[in-house]
Amino acid sequence: MTEGILLVATGLLVVLTFLPLWKNPVWWVRGLDFPRLQLCVLAFTLLVAQALLLPYSKPLQILISGLVILCLAYQAWWIIPYTRLWRPEVKTAVPGGDKPRIRVMAANVLTPNRQAGRLKALVREHHPDVLVTLETDQWWEDQLEELTAEYPYSKRCPLDNLYGMHVWSRLPLENAETCFLVEDDVPSMHANVRLNDQLAIRMHFLHPAPPSPTENDESTERDVELLVVAESVRDDLHNTPVIVTGDLNDVAWSANTRLFRKISGLLDPRVGRGMINSFHAQHWFLRWPLDHLFHSHHFQLVRIQRLPEFGSDHFPVLVELQYEPAPDQQSLQGDEDDEVEAEEKIREEGVSVTDVPEPEKR
Repeated sequence: MTEGILLVATGLLVVLTFLPLWKNPVWWVRGLDFPRLQLCVLAFTLLVAQALLLPYSKPLQILISGLVILCLAYQAWWIIPYTRLWRPEVKTAVPGGDKPRIRVMAANVLTPNRQAGRLKALVREHHPDVLVTLETDQWWEDQLEELTAEYPYSKRCPLDNLYGMHVWSRLPLENAETCFLVEDDVPSMHANVRLNDQLAIRMHFLHPAPPSPTENDESTERDVELLVVAESVRDDLHNTPVIVTGDLNDVAWSANTRLFRKISGLLDPRVGRGMINSFHAQHWFLRWPLDHLFHSHHFQLVRIQRLPEFGSDHFPVLVELQYEPAPDQQSLQGDEDDEVEAEEKIREEGVSVTDVPEPEKR
């Protein structure tokens, strides 16, 4: 009976590990990108159980263990870059000096959550220069209105469909626009953030809809919103500092997030430092990095941290960057096949790169 249980568990692990290789955009298939850490834990647990319970005298038992080791290695390949076993992709800024810095905080508030006071306390404690709030409706806008004393610049799009978005800034927002790039009820925001008289940062704030059985049964809309922004920013990447941030409803190691990084050339400060799992705040065993910040080579990292929960299903994430260009910082490198894949996805949705505002040119 023990052998049968371990055999069934191994079969389930193999299916969950390799089913995402099937090129199918249906939500439940693409969703298997998420639990790679959990599947690593399952694989390791199975190996321990097999070592303790199976007599390795039969070819079947050896085959079972070999399959589990293969699954463990494959899952670990995806997530190891988001551990301290990997070389950091972004350099650590040298403390001190007078180089300009920007502190960005992203917080998905969960629309029904009514603990606005706890979020405002976090904002006052950590003093971000730019705060982007996601899933904010009119109630949340009213609650956060008092922040305008410290954050006089804002862009607002309150919605009651879980896709409202607000940007609050201490720094001037120039040419700020709200766009609906792929779906008519899912906004994104785009602006220049004026750091000082000589320096403005091109920023894009995103919250694409996730694939799900009740919203999108495929991941196409989410993927395309990321890719069209990626193609928009890459041409100016050498001369213009860029930051893309928000709840991207996808894990850092997914195929599409990796494709976004390859096309855009943007860096991920989590690589070599940790996953910074931001969802789900109430379930420690089901946590993934869904809230992201990517940036151009113009910045080095001062700090990145997950802040305490405030009643939402997401933790807020705070990233502080120092403007100190380092062209030797390299993102994932794409190839011609990546370009073709991105273009095909964008074309299927009828979206154009020209739909993405380029605020530094306005």
